[in-house]
Amino acid sequence: MSLDNTWYTELAPGATTAFSLKIKKKVFDQTSDFQRVEVYETENFGKLMTIDGLTMVSTRDNYLYHEMITHPALFTHPNPRRVLIIGGGDCGTLKEVLKHPSVEHVDMIEIDEVVTRAAEIHFPELCESNNDSRANIMFIDGIKWVHDAADETYDLIIVDSTDPVGPAEGLFSKPFFEQAHRCLKANGIIVQQSESPLLHMDIIKGMYSAIGGAGFVDLATIFFPQPIYPSGWWSATMGCKDSTLTTFRENDAQNKPFATRYYNAAVHRAALTAPEFFYKEIYGE
Repeated sequence: MSLDNTWYTELAPGATTAFSLKIKKKVFDQTSDFQRVEVYETENFGKLMTIDGLTMVSTRDNYLYHEMITHPALFTHPNPRRVLIIGGGDCGTLKEVLKHPSVEHVDMIEIDEVVTRAAEIHFPELCESNNDSRANIMFIDGIKWVHDAADETYDLIIVDSTDPVGPAEGLFSKPFFEQAHRCLKANGIIVQQSESPLLHMDIIKGMYSAIGGAGFVDLATIFFPQPIYPSGWWSATMGCKDSTLTTFRENDAQNKPFATRYYNAAVHRAALTAPEFFYKEIYGE
């Protein structure tokens, strides 16, 4: 990351690319026990949160990520009632999950309380469901929470993590996915952000190996734009415990009782269509 009083620039490691936003000023800066959390006011992307110098969320484009890491999985599950979110400290994922009337309870396990407190101040629109009676927010280790959870506790697990370094590294491992498989109910689904297909195919291939090796019977990756992340093209990868991810509750998605800005049934179908290079990388065909 570089900063010259006018521009915030994130350099993509090893990719010889960068993303920049013109900034007005820094409005938050706090180092927690885990990482440094900063918030900037930008010229035309609203607020921008960074963690250890990497872009995390902006006012202007956060809905792309939050809607696509939640609604495809929620509409694929036949009746999602109990949901676990690991990470997601800006609370945008929690907000989208709680839009679904079938959801009865959500545990959100974020390791760093500073992220959520910064979001409450600078991204209040993402935190408007934090006091929903169905939400249980805890600031503890998500990997330990999953390890200690009882068998068949959840219908859906959403891993809304940072990159696979530091506190988030273990969330991309086979032992973690094995524990997630154990605490999912029948028809259970796990979905996890899986970086950029253009820049991080090695990470995605490793996830396919780890998720499949943990016992999930069907895997699928969804693709969506995300301007503030490296390459501007992002993904989330789903694993289903014992059924398929190729169909979803299309009629429910078409008639959803809540507003979205990006997700709809047609986007859901399209997002499951992988480009040729992705098929060849994953399946060798």
